[in-house]
Amino acid sequence: MGTVVADAFREEWGRITAALIHQTGDWDLAEECAQDAFAQALRRWPRDGVPNRPGAWLMTVARNGAIDRLRRSSNYRAKVEELAVMATRDTGPDNPEPDPGDGGVPDERLRLIFTCCHPALAMEARVALTLRTLTGLSTAEIARAFLVPEATMAKRLVRAKHKIANARIPYRIPSASALPERVPGVLAVLYLVFNEGYAASAGDDLIRRDLCDRAVALTQVLGDLLPEEPEAKGLLALMLFHRARQASRVNDRGDLVTLEDQDRTVWDQAQIGLARSHLAAALSVGRIGQYQIQAAIAGCHAAAATPQATDWPRIARLYQRLADLTGSPVVELNRAVAVAMADGPAAGLALLRGLEADGALAGYYLLPATRADFLRRLGRNEEAASAYEEAAALVATGPERRFLTARLAEVRSQQR
Repeated sequence: MGTVVADAFREEWGRITAALIHQTGDWDLAEECAQDAFAQALRRWPRDGVPNRPGAWLMTVARNGAIDRLRRSSNYRAKVEELAVMATRDTGPDNPEPDPGDGGVPDERLRLIFTCCHPALAMEARVALTLRTLTGLSTAEIARAFLVPEATMAKRLVRAKHKIANARIPYRIPSASALPERVPGVLAVLYLVFNEGYAASAGDDLIRRDLCDRAVALTQVLGDLLPEEPEAKGLLALMLFHRARQASRVNDRGDLVTLEDQDRTVWDQAQIGLARSHLAAALSVGRIGQYQIQAAIAGCHAAAATPQATDWPRIARLYQRLADLTGSPVVELNRAVAVAMADGPAAGLALLRGLEADGALAGYYLLPATRADFLRRLGRNEEAASAYEEAAALVATGPERRFLTARLAEVRSQQR
């Protein structure tokens, strides 16, 4: 029964909180009533059986809880009346089975996504609020994921909610004319959440599968709610391509396994097929964006049965197109890797010189790590060792530090 409730939690939390926030305007009340509804499900479903429509049952219990709480304050009389009118469609609190038009429709989640990701909020606040309200992760879980104290994350969430109230950030979907400028910000939040799960920025674990799964689920929701937005489909495809390789990225000891050395037989072909389908749908729209290009790059890797079969020239061309679109120095770094694989490490090293002179990636461990790899492949082991030392001093995750340290030991052994 606990599994049934857990499944309902994953499916329904965002719908319920979104509906209650819209109806009451009180974020904390919405979360508390949603939590209480799931607690009641844990108590009552084993005794009474799972309702025919679990989500509707949970929505009704949560809304009735909100009504009860609001009745204690005359300031919220109008909200009580609004919620009570909606509740009259239900058959009663003991066996709530609302009609299919009950609150918590997808549009409510869409309003919530755009509110959580409003550009007036700091990026860290957008990420925290999105995870809290749309996925139901606890404050402690979010704090652990981003390696900050729980008290710090709690304050971050409180500040974000106050900012929404004080700045009167509207709880609505942007107008059609504003959507093009707002959607990229939402996608950036979702991609940041996924990346923190797929390649953690710090800590002992390289992969945090729960964050990856939450990001994929939210991106799926966004894609369903904005079917005409190709970049949402592109981002979903990108996430699925990456998640398909998750099992091969670390070994049994938790150490990093490079793409070149991964066991491709354990890649999830079902997810790869789904990713290709989403990418094809995105590309068919004819509005190419950065996530579609990144997904196409990931698709090239997924299509290669062996490292030697990888179409590196095509990947290099795609990175060039992505660099032209974004102007990102990180993309340029990845392009240098692709060029090195296509044309040799000396060609990649030449591209790195421009990046190092620019200084935009100063302090980014992958810059010296990439230089070290090129130098190692060229047999310039003394220079490679120095670059590996620099990279190891900058990296923040245990698995990646162990990988760089092992490479350092390898090139040092070849110097003797």
